[in-house]
Formats: sequence, C-alpha cells, structure tokens
Amino acid sequence: MIGAGFMGAAHSQGWRVAPRFFDLPLAPEMSVLVGRDADRTRAAADTWGWTQTSTDWREVLERDDIDVVDIVTPGDSHAEIAIAALAAGKHVLCEKPLANTAAEARRMAEAAASAAESGVRSMVGFTYRRLPATTFARDLIAAGRLGEIRQVRAEYLQDWLSDAEAPLTWRLQKDRAGSGALGDIGAHAVDLTEYLTGQRLTRVAGILETIVAERPVLASSAGLSGSAGTDRGAVTVDDLALFTGRLENGALASFEASRFRLGRKNALRIEVAGSLGSLSFDLESPNELQFYDATLPATEQGFRRILVTEPEHPYVGAWWPTGHMLGYEHGFSHQAKDFVESVAAGTDPRPSFADGLHVQEVLDAVERSSAADGAWTGVETSPAVSSTAGAVLAAS
Repeated sequence: MIGAGFMGAAHSQGWRVAPRFFDLPLAPEMSVLVGRDADRTRAAADTWGWTQTSTDWREVLERDDIDVVDIVTPGDSHAEIAIAALAAGKHVLCEKPLANTAAEARRMAEAAASAAESGVRSMVGFTYRRLPATTFARDLIAAGRLGEIRQVRAEYLQDWLSDAEAPLTWRLQKDRAGSGALGDIGAHAVDLTEYLTGQRLTRVAGILETIVAERPVLASSAGLSGSAGTDRGAVTVDDLALFTGRLENGALASFEASRFRLGRKNALRIEVAGSLGSLSFDLESPNELQFYDATLPATEQGFRRILVTEPEHPYVGAWWPTGHMLGYEHGFSHQAKDFVESVAAGTDPRPSFADGLHVQEVLDAVERSSAADGAWTGVETSPAVSSTAGAVLAAS
C-alpha cells in the first residue's frame, strides 16, 4: 500500500479484517507499507499490521513477491504510480477520485485496459457502493421497484472547513488535490447516483465557489511544528459545488458538495424518485433506507424505514447477528473482499478505471460549466468509458 494517511488507515482495516469474516479464495498478505517519512511509516505499519516498510514505491514495484498495489496517496501521484504498477504486472486498487484531471484519468484507463489483456486487474475505490444499504437500494431499483427513474437529488455535506482560520492543507491546493469539494466528496455523489440508477450523466450545468480565499500556512511546511503559522496562502480549489445533470434516460439530477455546511459532518444523501416509488439514503444513518411504494393503497402510503441488517441483505450475513449495526469501516472490508474475489476469478472488478475516468469527465464538465457562467456542458465520453456504458449496475 502506497500512502500512510487517513485513507491508509481505512484501507488497512479493510485488508486486515476481510479475510477474517469472508471466505476469500486468496489470502491477502499485508506485506509493505510505503510512505515518505521512514519513522512515521514504520509507526503506521506497526499500528495497522503491515510487515515491512519502504520510502521508495518504485523499488517496491520491482519486487516479485508483490501482487497487488493499493494507492492511497493524494491525487497528484495516482497516475504515475498506477500506470507504473500496471506495467509491472501488479493488480491495482486506487482511491478516488481516480486522478486530478481527465487527461490523467484517461491515461490510467488506457493502461488498465491494456493490462487487462494480460490478466492484470484494476479498480477505483468508490467505497460507498459497498455499504449494505446502498447495494440493496441498487438491487431494488434494478428490480424495477421504482419504475421509470424521473428525478435524483444527491448531496454530500461536511463542515470541517467552516473555520476560516483552519490551515492550508494539500486538499486545498489544486496542484495536489485536483479540485476541492467537487472532487473530494462530489465525486462520491456522482458515482453513487450512476451506480444506483444504472444511468450515466450526459451533460451538466453548475457553479463552483471558493468561500475562503486564503488560509494560514502550516508551520510544518517551513520545518517547524504542525500548527498554523503567520503566513497565509491562496486556496486554489472550490469550497462549494452546485450543479444539475441530465441522465441518459432524460431524467434530471441535482448535486451539491460542500465542506462548509455547519452541523453536517458526513452527510452523503441521495433520493431517487421514479414512477412507482422513491428511495432515500443518508450516510449519517448508514444502516437504513427510506422506501416509498406508490403502488400501495393511498391509505397505506408513506415513507417507511428499512433496517438493512438482515443476513439476506448484501454483505451482512458475514458479520453480526440480525439487527446489529455496521459502520464506516465495513465498506473497506467489502471492497477488499470484492477485489480479491475478482482477481481470483480472473474478472474485471467494478468500479473500473474506465468508470473512474467517466466520473472525472463529469467533474471536468462541471468545472467547464462554472467557467462559462453555468452553461449546460456536455460530458465527454472516452472510448474506454463507452465500452463499459450500460454495465454500471455490475455489483463489483
């Protein structure tokens, strides 16, 4: 695994726990953790369960005993590492968004398609697809329980940047992160919308806003402590993204991604409305779905709560007795499970790099729309994406 930050901890949890709860066809061995600082990487490896450490990912790619590379670095290094890993014959799991630009993502998707011809697999980590509630919602929609999809509302709301004096981190710098709220959390809303509905976005219209234009620079960047210093630097990404999208079947979808919504900690919310009913999901209540069945008599209609904790629900049977809750970390175990099973079966896991490229092209279209005062803007579709269009409903 390359990267030892927040996502490193989450992915490590997934790799460590998945083989202990699921009967996997192959046994993942947590061999090497790669980070920039040797001491901190060693400490993280000891905490998370990695056997060895390195500060040189290129050296690790040359090793014959490494089969899988998991990339959890900032987006500016995804393309270089993933393309090199695929060329070295390593299966690759890459955290979302796939890259910082559509051009980088296109190169990654092309490299993945070429590597797949030799049996090398790749996947992008849109983990919220793998919650029992969201997977079950996808199944209900695919079974026709909502009828024709007419409207989607998706939003991902956080408030961790609402303090204007919070320091300038890499997530606020375009050259490191690619974009702000749009790519960091808006990408999840886009992917989950397409995953649930089976419909791709074809064009968008939106606006990006930077609410706080500059922030204190971390003193650590000058070799001091980790606190904020007296210097200030420019924020070069968006804090808020609002956009509308048109799905393939003509339905409209509205999106909001904000890291300034006070009181909303990790509120990924999506509501899908069709001709026969509606579904609603909120990540802050991750074990629940709200389901409205319009085919019932008028006297029985209304949203009802479905507690997605039965062994018949996706993934749940491997965990705890009926009614016991799952949390944020379980999605990463499900991700590891699905990835390993696909590698063992010799099949391409989903979401693919082509799927990740498509999401990046949606984000790119939103940026272009915002630069054109919110004009409707087409989502470019690369050949690597069009070859997989219509397969969005694949479970893994």
